[in-house]
Amino acid sequence: MKENKYDNDDFFEKYSNMGRSRNGLEGAGEWHELKIMLPDFKDKRVLDLGCGFGWHCRYAVENGAKSVIGVDISQKMLNEAKNKTKYENIEYICMAMEDIDFLEESFDIVISSLALHYIKSFEDILDRIYKCLSKGGDFVFSVEHPIFTAKGLQDWHYDGNGNILHWPVDHYFTEGIRDAKFLGEEVIKYHRTLTTYLNVLIKKGFEITGVVEPKPAEDMLNTVPGMSDELRRPMMLLVSARKR
Repeated sequence: MKENKYDNDDFFEKYSNMGRSRNGLEGAGEWHELKIMLPDFKDKRVLDLGCGFGWHCRYAVENGAKSVIGVDISQKMLNEAKNKTKYENIEYICMAMEDIDFLEESFDIVISSLALHYIKSFEDILDRIYKCLSKGGDFVFSVEHPIFTAKGLQDWHYDGNGNILHWPVDHYFTEGIRDAKFLGEEVIKYHRTLTTYLNVLIKKGFEITGVVEPKPAEDMLNTVPGMSDELRRPMMLLVSARKR
């Protein structure tokens, strides 16, 4: 069974109170880089995998998308997405990303934000994305950076006084399950190397068009407590690719 922590009341409340949940795309530290990588949405059919509150779905429509389908395993997330959505050409479907089976070339653009590191098989999801993406279609995604997921603990190493010393990286080349802590809960994530992310894309028939390890936006560095520490290691990986 696919993991779905987000329908747990306590976990959902904690997630809903995160800055990026309250403030939307502008509250996401990587958004200033991700939006540059996104293709032209004008008259495009869009699929958002792991759509959450639907921020990217609405952004696509506001920038000219013809239609958008947002897929998420959490009904609580989708209920919130629907509450925030006024556009009739956005449809939300409650489904695990691993189970998508859309018709061939159903979409011109597929996007996914910080969701694919919850997927056990990156190869399988790429097969499904490739099938439903039109020829020359764009696939843009973000995941937690392999340096961030490698050890699994996903926390800094501190001295005896609680000061940050460094970010621990261990078992980098051992891919697979990581029992991570997120919002005080045990969450299963999957670690992959940078080599795997990029080479599997190429193997599955995608042309890589961009790779970014985003730094926080300048305004966040000056206003969000602790954000300057995000310059000490990459937390996210952004990739854009095109179906050959």
